[in-house]
Amino acid sequence: MRKKIVFSALLLVVIAVIYRVFAFTPELVSFSGPTMGTTYTVKFFTTPDVTSSHDLKDDVDAILVKVNKLMSTYDPNSELSLFNALPAGQSASISEEMAYVIDKALLISEMSEGEYDITIGPLVNLWGFGPGKREDKVPAQDAIDEAKSRVGYQYLQLDGRRLTKEKDIYVDLSSIAKGYGVDAVADALQRRGIDQYLIEVGGEIVSKGVKPDGTPWKIAIESPAGGHNIAERIMSVTDIAVATSGDYRNYFEKNGVRYSHTINPITGRPISHRLVSVTVMDKTTTMADGLATAITVLGPEKGFEFAQKNGIAAYLLVKTDFGFEERPSDAFKNFLQ
Repeated sequence: MRKKIVFSALLLVVIAVIYRVFAFTPELVSFSGPTMGTTYTVKFFTTPDVTSSHDLKDDVDAILVKVNKLMSTYDPNSELSLFNALPAGQSASISEEMAYVIDKALLISEMSEGEYDITIGPLVNLWGFGPGKREDKVPAQDAIDEAKSRVGYQYLQLDGRRLTKEKDIYVDLSSIAKGYGVDAVADALQRRGIDQYLIEVGGEIVSKGVKPDGTPWKIAIESPAGGHNIAERIMSVTDIAVATSGDYRNYFEKNGVRYSHTINPITGRPISHRLVSVTVMDKTTTMADGLATAITVLGPEKGFEFAQKNGIAAYLLVKTDFGFEERPSDAFKNFLQ
């Protein structure tokens, strides 16, 4: 008799679980907020265990606050700022998260032969695009030369979680930290059993799965001519990370000359070529973010060759006298079909 009661109770539990799962209808929910000097948005389809945005928002906010606390140059007490404050020849034990990001950044520096360089900080700050008051002025050549003397990824050594500066360098992770933030949020959603989502932080995006009706997520590549209001292309994305780098938002003008926030570490000056936007697709948003910046610095010809050589899915928009020319790499063409 007792065995029958236990069996009946277990059967009721199994029936309840089956009903809960199969009677459940996923719903699309979203939430957003400020982070890293920009905004983020998370869209996902609910599961039996995560039925509203309230179940996730606090966790996502905490993750992005942590990334900012580790990698921001605007926070004088961040892990990165404390490292930057060390004198030449010193080293520090850093977090696993920052070690991962710096390792990927150094890889991209090697691939681009130094035209992507996270020790660009002295030049970024000199041109007024870093922390502190922005003055929108063109620095003197001797000041540019002095700042350039403190730039060089080869002076930054990473050994596991031990980071050493062999020179008085200043690391700036703004070209890759947002991408890592997207990946960190995606990992959190995965751990909660969510496998249908779209995450965006400051324009860097990762998608996972498809919608319940089987259709992919849709994203827009902005037109430099219209910013947020005009789409250059609408893309269908599934299980891919997307990052866009461009010089058409953050810049200043002086005496009729436009100075981009993207600095070339070789010349010490803002880029001045006609490549205005680069979109990269990759397995991780961390790499997509850094690679998009690297190609932007390299320019329309070298950047395209770089993408082709390394099998990078890159979509370049180049300004012409009559508008914009599309230059998709071979790897990116698969996403245009």
